[in-house]
Amino acid sequence: MDKPKLTQAEALQIINSLPDNPQWKQKILSTDRVMVLAIRGYYKKTMGNPVQNDRNIYDDAEFVITPDGFATFNANTDPSVTRKGVAVLKPGVWRYKKGKHKIKSPNGYPAFVQAEKVTVIRDQQGEDTGMFGINLHKGSYNSTSSLGCQTTYPDQWDAYKTLVYSELDKYGQKDFPYILIEW
Repeated sequence: MDKPKLTQAEALQIINSLPDNPQWKQKILSTDRVMVLAIRGYYKKTMGNPVQNDRNIYDDAEFVITPDGFATFNANTDPSVTRKGVAVLKPGVWRYKKGKHKIKSPNGYPAFVQAEKVTVIRDQQGEDTGMFGINLHKGSYNSTSSLGCQTTYPDQWDAYKTLVYSELDKYGQKDFPYILIEW
């Protein structure tokens, strides 16, 4: 699987060109040392249906941006299925922190969890805001493994998690902005 081809300068240009929102933009650009830019539909024209956003396919991208580096990852920002009540994270800036995916399961593993409320759009129900367990975690090969979570391609998950965990530690940052846009 080819990794996304955006450069760090291009990713920062996208972030800088987002509508000015003083509640988050100043913090991202002045104090956050670690951030993730996610682009829904990054491969829209080359994977799946070229005129609509697809589900259950790694056609999205994530970019980890830090002062010392930049890394790209194949991702999924949509649920694997379509059915009433399933959540789709709304584009925006959401705070995430280290945590555990499947916290109540013996199969739980280190991932990233909501650090604040997020807004989702539920199939056939509309917008909803709260703490829903919309995590950032490893996907699988047979499915993107999502009922609203943001998932990283399985072969790339360990590198993604390790990089973000280590950079958060390095800069003493407790949480980070996950900036989701649509292309």
